[in-house]
Formats: sequence, structure tokens, C-alpha cells
Amino acid sequence: MARATTIYGIKNCDTMKKARAWLKSRKVAHEFHDYKSAGIERGVLEDWAKKVGWEVLLNRAGTTFRKLPEADKAGLSEKKALALMLAQPSMIKRPVLVASGKLLVGFKPDEYAKAFG
Repeated sequence: MARATTIYGIKNCDTMKKARAWLKSRKVAHEFHDYKSAGIERGVLEDWAKKVGWEVLLNRAGTTFRKLPEADKAGLSEKKALALMLAQPSMIKRPVLVASGKLLVGFKPDEYAKAFG
């Protein structure tokens, strides 16, 4: 049976390590989905974008995004942003936590505490 909580991200990301340590220290059972090695399904990404907005999902601060040619960064639309994130999942902000119908993007200990309160 699948667990109710899944954390999506990249294994070597420092923010991911903090979020996973937070979950572990509070004994929150969870699965880890490494979208660098396992990829991400278009439908999952589109669902997240509907819930939080593609602007929230796109990691503009990351190296992968910053290295893009200016033409790729110009005139970003949801369709273009989703295509970029599907092609290079490291452009998805980390972590993405799916827990009991909630979707949290980024690691904020107070938001995690509320979600698992």
C-alpha cells in the first residue's frame, strides 16, 4: 500500500536533506521520489501547476534555469515552463511534498508543522 506522504526532489539538494531530516525526526512515514533519476509525469506536474501555479513550481533561482539561453527564459508561459520542467526536472522547486491532499512547495518548517500538526 502506498504511503499518504511523498516528498519529491533531488537526493543531493541541501533543502531536500533538511526537509527529509524534519520528516524523519518527527517519524512521519514518507516515500521519496527523486525526479532527477525517476523523472516526473506530465500529468503530475500539470496537477501541481493547477493547485499552486506554475510560477511557484519553477525554480528560477537554480543554476539550471539561470544557465538557460535568454530566448528560453523570455515570454514564459505555463506551457513553456512545464515543458522546461519536464525536460529538466531540476528546474522544479524543491521539495514538493504531497501529504493527505495537501501540496507544499519549498521547505518551511512552520508549514510542515501545520500540515502534520
